[in-house]
Amino acid sequence: MPTHRYIALLLNSSRQARTTIFLVLDSGLVMMALWLSYFLRMDTFGVPDREWVWLGMIAPVVAIPVFVRNGLYRAVIRYMTRDTIWAVLKAVTIYSLVWAVIVQFSGVSGVPRTVILINWAVALIFIGGSRLTAQWLTNIYMNSLHKNGGKTHIKKVLIYGAGEAGIQLAAGLASHHQTEVAGFIDDSSRLYNQYIRGHRVYSSENLQELVRSTAVSEILLALPSVSRGRRTEILTALEPLPVQVRTLPDIASIASGKVKVQDVRSINIADLLGRESVPPDENLMRRNIDNQIVMVTGAGGSIGSELCRQIAMLNPKKIVLFEQSEFNLYTIDRELGRGKVDYVSILGSVYDTPYMEEQCRRYRVNTIFHAAAYKHVPLVEANPEMGVQNNIFGTHSVALAAIKANVNKFVLISTDKAVRPSNVMGATKRFSELILQSLDSAPFGKGTRFIIVRFGNVIDSSGSVIPLFRDQINVKGPVTVTDPEVTRYFMTIPEASQLVIQAGAMGKGGEVFVLDMGDSVKIYDLAVKMIKLSGLTLKNDRNPEGDIEIEFTGLRPGEKLHEELLIGDNVAKTQHDRIMMASEKFVPWAEIEKKLEELNRQIRQEGGNGEIRKILSTVVEGYSPDPASFRDGEIPP
Repeated sequence: MPTHRYIALLLNSSRQARTTIFLVLDSGLVMMALWLSYFLRMDTFGVPDREWVWLGMIAPVVAIPVFVRNGLYRAVIRYMTRDTIWAVLKAVTIYSLVWAVIVQFSGVSGVPRTVILINWAVALIFIGGSRLTAQWLTNIYMNSLHKNGGKTHIKKVLIYGAGEAGIQLAAGLASHHQTEVAGFIDDSSRLYNQYIRGHRVYSSENLQELVRSTAVSEILLALPSVSRGRRTEILTALEPLPVQVRTLPDIASIASGKVKVQDVRSINIADLLGRESVPPDENLMRRNIDNQIVMVTGAGGSIGSELCRQIAMLNPKKIVLFEQSEFNLYTIDRELGRGKVDYVSILGSVYDTPYMEEQCRRYRVNTIFHAAAYKHVPLVEANPEMGVQNNIFGTHSVALAAIKANVNKFVLISTDKAVRPSNVMGATKRFSELILQSLDSAPFGKGTRFIIVRFGNVIDSSGSVIPLFRDQINVKGPVTVTDPEVTRYFMTIPEASQLVIQAGAMGKGGEVFVLDMGDSVKIYDLAVKMIKLSGLTLKNDRNPEGDIEIEFTGLRPGEKLHEELLIGDNVAKTQHDRIMMASEKFVPWAEIEKKLEELNRQIRQEGGNGEIRKILSTVVEGYSPDPASFRDGEIPP
C-alpha cells in the first residue's frame, strides 16, 4: 500500500527530517485553524480580508517557537502519553494567548473576541489530532508488519509490575519501534483490567494462558523494591513459560534517576537463589577503615576489586591497591580514579617480602585485606608448585611484612575448599589459614592481629560457573555440568565483601570467621533455570526437539560433590546474624616453619610435585592426594 510506504519512509528517516515534516505540517495547520475559526464565527466561507491573510501568515511565526519550547517535537510519533497531551494543551493555549495579544496591539479592526476562543479550540483539535492520527497510522503499519511476517520483527513483551518502575519502563519502550508492550502483569487485584498508558493490567494467576493469548516472547520484571524471596517465587512461576525473562536492577541501583530501557538486563543469578541479604552494620563497616590506611592485595580480582569499591565508600584516609596483574590493576585504578577517594596503585608480587614490607612502612598501612590467591581448582591442581608459591608463600610473605611494619590487622580471604580439601588449591588455602593462626599465637606476631574469613563461591567471580553457563547458553549450548548431584554455596560479591569487612572489624586475633552462605544449590538445577529463563527449552530424552542440552563431564581431579564450611562442629554465633566463628585446631609455629622449609626445597626441584602434595597432606587435615591420578603440568579435563 502506498500509505505504508510513506509511513515506512517517515519512521526510517532521521529525527531531523521527521521534525522538519511536523514543523511544516503544524505551520499549515495553525493557519488553517485561524481561517476556519474566522469562517465559523462569520458563518460564511469565502476569500478572507487582506488583514486576515496577514494575521494567518504570522500565526506560524508565533506558534512554532512556542511548540518547540514546549517539547512537541521531542515526543515519539507512535505513542501519546499524558505528558504529550499536556504539552500540546499548554503549547496551543500559550500560542493562542500570544496571538490574541498581538491582534489587540496590531490595530486590526473587526476581530471578534469569540474568534480567539474558537481558534484555540480548532488549533487544539488540529495539532492534537495530527499526533493521534500519526500514532494510529503508525500502529496499524507496525502491527501489519508483525502479522504479515515483514522484515521488521516486532517483539511483544509483558511488563511484570504496574508500579512507577513499570510505567516508566513502558514509556521508555515507546521509542523502540521493534518492541510492543502487550500489557502489564501485577499482583494487586485492584489494578486488574484497568488500563495504564493504554495497556491493560492482567492478573498473575494464569500466566500460561496469558502468554499464549498475548503471543509475547519476553517478560520484563519491573519490581525493583520487591523482596528477594518474592522475586524468586515469581521467577519460579515464570520458569516453565516459553519466554525470555529479563529484569530491572534493585531499587538502590536506579534510585538516582528514571528507569531507562538500558537498565533492563538478563536475570541475575542472585535472583534465583532466593537469598535475602542483610543490611551491613555501619559501625562494623567503618571500624577498621574510617580515616585509616587500608591495603588490598589482589586488588584487581573479583573479591579484591569489590573490597576496594566498598572501602572507597567508607571514608578511608588512603587505599593501597596491590596487584600482580597489570591489566587488573589498571582496570580498578581507572574505576577508582573517577571518584574522590585517595589511593595508590602498586604493581608487585605478594611473595616479595622486602618489597611488601617497604610498601607497608611507606604508606603506614593500618589494615591489610589479603585477597591475592590462585583459586581455579584444575589449574592449581596441574601446577601445584605455583599454587604453593602464591597461596602459601604469598600469604606468609605478606603476614611477615605486616608484623615488621606494625600493621594492626591482617584479614585473610579464605574459601570453603580449605575444609577437608580434595585438591591442591584447597590444601594451600588451609595451609595459609594455619600460618596465620600460628603467627597469631607466636610471641613475635603479637603486634598484628590475624583474622581469617572463610566462605563459598561468589557469583560472577573469575572462574565461576555462572559466566560459563551464560556464555554456553548464548551460543546455544551444550551447557556442561560435572555431575548431576554436585552442589555449591553461592553469595553475591558485594555481600561477601561487606561481610569480610565486618568480620575483620570483629576479630581480635586468631579467629576463623565463617560466612552464612544459606542453603547449597544444585548446579544442575541452576543450569536448567538459566536455560528456561533465557526463553529456551531443555533438550533431553523427554524433549528431543529442545534448544539446549546439558552434558555431564564428570568431576575433575580434586573436585568434590559437596563443599563444606566447617572442619568441626564447634561453631559460635557472633554479633552479626550472617557471621559465625569456628573453633578449630591449629599447628604450632615451629612445625609450620619446618614444613615451609620443606615446601620451599620441593618447589625449586624438578618433578617435586608429588612431594609437595605429601607435605601438604601431613599438615592439612583431610587432604589425601593421589599423585598418580594425572601427569604434572597437564590440566585435567
